[in-house]
Amino acid sequence: MHRRDITFGATLGLGATLIGGGKPMAQPADLLARLPVGAITDVPGVKVGHFTDSRRPTGCTAILVEDGAVAGADVRGAAPGTRETDLLDPSNLVERVHAVMLSGGSAFGLDAATGAMRWLEEKGIGFPAGPARVPIVPAAILFDLGLGDHRIRPDADAGYAASAAAGDQPPEEGSVGAGAGATVGKLFGLARGMKGGIGTAAVKVGRVTVGAIVAVNAVGDVVDPGSGAVLAGARDAPDGRQRINAAATILRGELPPAMQAGMATTIGVVATDAQLTKPQARRLAQVAHDGLARTINPVHTMSDGDTLFALATGKSGLPGHMTVLSVMAAEAVAAAVLRAVLKARTVSGPGVPPLPTAAELG
Repeated sequence: MHRRDITFGATLGLGATLIGGGKPMAQPADLLARLPVGAITDVPGVKVGHFTDSRRPTGCTAILVEDGAVAGADVRGAAPGTRETDLLDPSNLVERVHAVMLSGGSAFGLDAATGAMRWLEEKGIGFPAGPARVPIVPAAILFDLGLGDHRIRPDADAGYAASAAAGDQPPEEGSVGAGAGATVGKLFGLARGMKGGIGTAAVKVGRVTVGAIVAVNAVGDVVDPGSGAVLAGARDAPDGRQRINAAATILRGELPPAMQAGMATTIGVVATDAQLTKPQARRLAQVAHDGLARTINPVHTMSDGDTLFALATGKSGLPGHMTVLSVMAAEAVAAAVLRAVLKARTVSGPGVPPLPTAAELG
């Protein structure tokens, strides 16, 4: 059996886990085993590379489409940090992009996209512009400056390294790349949160594949959609092991402290090998946010800059059926979010709070 057949089979079982649910939450290892084994690199034409900084928990992740891909974007959070998203509006000129950069480092991390441009330009890849080729690299960032020395953040060299490392094999997940400094469950302060990360998943229906990669750095909790139980989120105390369910706590009347805008953000990419127009790619990015809404609560807050990009390589040769792709995209994004926190590991260093992982708390 080919790996893609395994991916398809695992995905058929995911609907019951994520949507049909209603059962008690499985232990993290059991839940992880039920999620798809696929990755965004299952989509032909997509490569992924990470750069993880060894000096503090931060990094960036390059998603390359060297042959170009029709692209769209949708920003739902109120505190985004992005680059080139206006270009992706369906009414604007450029149809295809050559990479997407996801980065830590807050707005400083947008510089990582410059490194990806440099790497692509060296390969002769880009939009023809007179004597030059200009690589088109949209980007989005998340806030991880609260972990260690904030003066250390991804730059152009980091983006170049992530691009040079990109390949078509399933990328590492958890506390790497753009997910290295990701945290979740911060409504009652970072010290009461848990470790986030980056995850990837893919689903296949017939001859069409949809994959997602998501760096999960949410203000809210990450929940198991099948049971509603919190996998990773706000805890009862900085040294506590009890997850309190932030949304339920708020509804009981315990209000969170004021938060500075932009202190979080979940960012990601959904990709397909179906053929899409630019308006369809934007729609795919929009409906992919349903996967965030299933697995993060609350989501799209005033302190999040939640942003998803959509890429269509068209390499299946088949036109996209938007209803089918919408179901697949939301499913892939939801699974990627869960994998991000289930694969997360503890990070440490000067000024890094000792945040537990979902695997540690069980």
